[in-house]
Amino acid sequence: QVQLVESGGGWVQPGGSLRLSCEVSGLSLNYYAIGWFRQVPGKERKGISCVSSTGGSAYYADSVKGRFTISNDKAKNTVYLQMNNLKPEDTATYYCGAMWSLTISTSGGPNKYGVDYWGKGTVVTVSS
Repeated sequence: QVQLVESGGGWVQPGGSLRLSCEVSGLSLNYYAIGWFRQVPGKERKGISCVSSTGGSAYYADSVKGRFTISNDKAKNTVYLQMNNLKPEDTATYYCGAMWSLTISTSGGPNKYGVDYWGKGTVVTVSS
């Protein structure tokens, strides 16, 4: 059974940092790319970052480039998203998704339609 479990969300002031984790079981990061997506109520889910199955390529949406860093630890089957200089507009529920075939959207992040498996999300709130 495939499971993706996000953790690390919470409340942070603008300018602060958080690190999200996506713990994956039931599939190998050697074969699946993992992406991070976010969604606010009433809006579509958007891909913000992803790392290829080889770990050699990382992609970022323009909205987070230079502030967020994705990494993976294949020994732990976990993917991380380090988020720095957070802004109120980063407030959202963050999801990770596993993709057998990675496609990149025009915004620079992963395409949500390529996700085969989803986690249940973790909430990030950025406010003063």
